Amino acid sequence: MTTTPTETAAVLEYRLTAMDRCDSCGAQAYIAAEVNGTEMLFCAHHGRKYEEKLRAIATSWHDETARLSE
Repeated sequence: MTTTPTETAAVLEYRLTAMDRCDSCGAQAYIAAEVNGTEMLFCAHHGRKYEEKLRAIATSWHDETARLSE
């Protein structure tokens, strides 16, 4: 089976794996935020809980929660 460039790009946009864990509770992380040069990882629940405050100070916000509904 061959993959098209579009399929390859879709696969590469995911960077969080099952080994990445939420800094709050230890569940699988689906959100990564960078604050003051430090990457913080969150599960979907804690990411949504802290999103408003974190987005105001984060230099980057990477959200893969759409993977939960695939």
